[in-house]
Amino acid sequence: MAHVDLSLSELTDVGPRRPSEDRAGFDGSVDLWAFVVAMAQEPCLLLDSAGIIVAASPGSGELLSINPADAVGRRLVDGVLRLLDFNAVSGDLPGWEVDKIPPLIAIKSGGLARGLLRVAADHGAASTVDAISVPLRDGGAIVGSLTFFAPVGR
Repeated sequence: MAHVDLSLSELTDVGPRRPSEDRAGFDGSVDLWAFVVAMAQEPCLLLDSAGIIVAASPGSGELLSINPADAVGRRLVDGVLRLLDFNAVSGDLPGWEVDKIPPLIAIKSGGLARGLLRVAADHGAASTVDAISVPLRDGGAIVGSLTFFAPVGR
């Protein structure tokens, strides 16, 4: 698997405030990434270390059948996404399997995580997405994960 390094070291403008000039209003790397994710067209989500969505890109809305603005502040699994298993008669993903999805594994393991997810849409259809997650660190502590999604089989 390829190694991916992500950095915001060159970020200088996050709208009306510049983090390099005033860090008092920012809570480390999660807040810096939140701006990037909120503006991204690519389907991606930013979670904090408790699995709460901090930011959801506009591109994630259609692919994951969610409202990005409504998703912020809610738990990824028990509040926003309805995940299905891959059995012939698909049902909800069992709780013990939910802990193994890439966004949560990246937080728990501190390493890159990748896997397929089946996501139920409001209209009854399901889509399969490839999820690639990277843990976010602030100092030495893992403070969340950043996950990019791509459709499978479209």
